[in-house]
Amino acid sequence: MSSAPEQLEDIPGIGPRMAADLRSLGYRTVASLKRADPERMYERSRKAAGGKLDRCVLYTYRCAVYYAAHTKHDPKKLLWWNWKDKRLTK
Repeated sequence: MSSAPEQLEDIPGIGPRMAADLRSLGYRTVASLKRADPERMYERSRKAAGGKLDRCVLYTYRCAVYYAAHTKHDPKKLLWWNWKDKRLTK
């Protein structure tokens, strides 16, 4: 990660493709994700993809919003696969 975590790619688990997806939803910086709704983001992405989208995208969105909304992070919560099914407690 860079020293100024404002780039979407600075979020653990967010690579160029997922960052492009976030930008297409209107999120340009880490700070812009602080109050985002991962489930709504997923639904918007799913519709844009023609109705089918892997659930791992939802888990990645949950992880990204957690990262943006907190200054201190539980290392387990920075792994997108730990956001499956039910959301981890904040």
